[in-house]
Amino acid sequence: IILNFFIFIYIKFLVFIISKLMLSLLLIIPILGSLFLLFINEDSIEDQQRLKQIALFTALINFLISINLWLQFDSSYDGYQFVSEFNQLSFYHFNIGVDGISIYFVLLTTFITPIALLSNYQNVTSNLKYFLISFLLLETLQIFSFVALDLLLFYIFFESVLPILFILIISYGHGDNKELSALYLFLYTLGGSLPMLLAILYIYSNLGSTDFHLISLAEISLESQKLLFIGFFIAFAVKTPLYPFIIWLPRAHADSPLGGSIILAATILKLATYGMLRVLINFLPDATYYFNPMVQTIAVISIIYASLSTIIQEDTKKLIAYSSIAHMGVVVLGLFSNTIQGIEGGILLALAHGFVSPALFICTGGVIYDRTGTRLYPYVRGLVNYMPLFTILFFVFTLCNTGIPLSLNFLGEQLALMGIWERNPIVSVLGASGILLSACYSIFLYNRLSYGSYPPFLDSLKDVNRREFILLISLLIPTVILGIYPNVVLDSIHVSISTLLYI
Repeated sequence: IILNFFIFIYIKFLVFIISKLMLSLLLIIPILGSLFLLFINEDSIEDQQRLKQIALFTALINFLISINLWLQFDSSYDGYQFVSEFNQLSFYHFNIGVDGISIYFVLLTTFITPIALLSNYQNVTSNLKYFLISFLLLETLQIFSFVALDLLLFYIFFESVLPILFILIISYGHGDNKELSALYLFLYTLGGSLPMLLAILYIYSNLGSTDFHLISLAEISLESQKLLFIGFFIAFAVKTPLYPFIIWLPRAHADSPLGGSIILAATILKLATYGMLRVLINFLPDATYYFNPMVQTIAVISIIYASLSTIIQEDTKKLIAYSSIAHMGVVVLGLFSNTIQGIEGGILLALAHGFVSPALFICTGGVIYDRTGTRLYPYVRGLVNYMPLFTILFFVFTLCNTGIPLSLNFLGEQLALMGIWERNPIVSVLGASGILLSACYSIFLYNRLSYGSYPPFLDSLKDVNRREFILLISLLIPTVILGIYPNVVLDSIHVSISTLLYI
């Protein structure tokens, strides 16, 4: 009895410690897993299998911790929770925390990382150790961006993902122009973020701090807000991306390894979404209201331009990349609607895009490419003859991408467009044109790949294997469940979103 009592006390103590340090554990565990991978050889097949298992186990542990973080999150409180501070350094005060705006971006990051690792589970054999370490480090850096409570920290981790993505495309990508694609990604996003750095330095020189709490309490004049808004908006517009800063994304997707495309579409682009919510709308409300017409115009142009560009693509990964730009344009419309339903719709659509777009990349850049060696749809057709299960899954995700009811995409698009309708019906109608255009290119792609006469130069193709089926089903389940019962998300973010309205 005494032994059981002490075991019970010990377990309760561990649970208490973990609950207090959950956010810190989310940042530390991938780093520890990366360090552990460094000391394992990759000479034999058994060593490579062990490396994959350790990396996948590390990512899954982090996902379970984030689920526990979400279960203990108090959605009725609009402040930061699970705050951890480190003030032992004389030159900097380090603090992290989550609120209703950031909690689901953290969950999305920890959910997508194991899927990205599994997507390249078999087709990366050289330098496997550093490939796996890159994804674990990307997970930590992205989580840092979402939980940092300081503008300078946010900028550091916002930019720190670029060198890793650059190396991933150069070392593990495919295509004759992968070096140029990696350079486009690096220069576009790095150059676009320099105005944000200047804006942060301007804030520090005037307020003496870059802490979120102090900035939210400060009174910034309208003229200063306008200058700061332009600096931050350029950085976020490039990362989203919005017109005219879109050329880097299709090239990066086309030449990136599959896992890199999944991470880039699902979470890297959401850094800009989070930045718009956290910085522009939250800290610069007057300038946001002033520049709203400009932002909405740019978003509409991005939706129409990207949708029309999507229709003419022959490379399936480029096609999905352009469709991502169009969907992110609708997200921006929702975020800058200054309505609760619009902002919540933008967040829902961002999460839906984080599920559906990786699934489409897995279908085209993974399943089809691994079997045929090409991503050009004119050379592939009639897949239903040999891959019926894949055709069904591909069809479901194609419908989700078009915003079919009972999918999370449908709710996100409808709420975002309804929110912007209250402020500007014309912009809402123009933004809704993206739904029609997405149906055009999505159904065309599915019909072209799945039906028609089977090419005589292709051998009989095998249907999806167990690993691919698990990946696609894992992405389909949250898309459908949250599409049927979105209050799981809406109830948690409603209080935090209501504080962002500036009229």
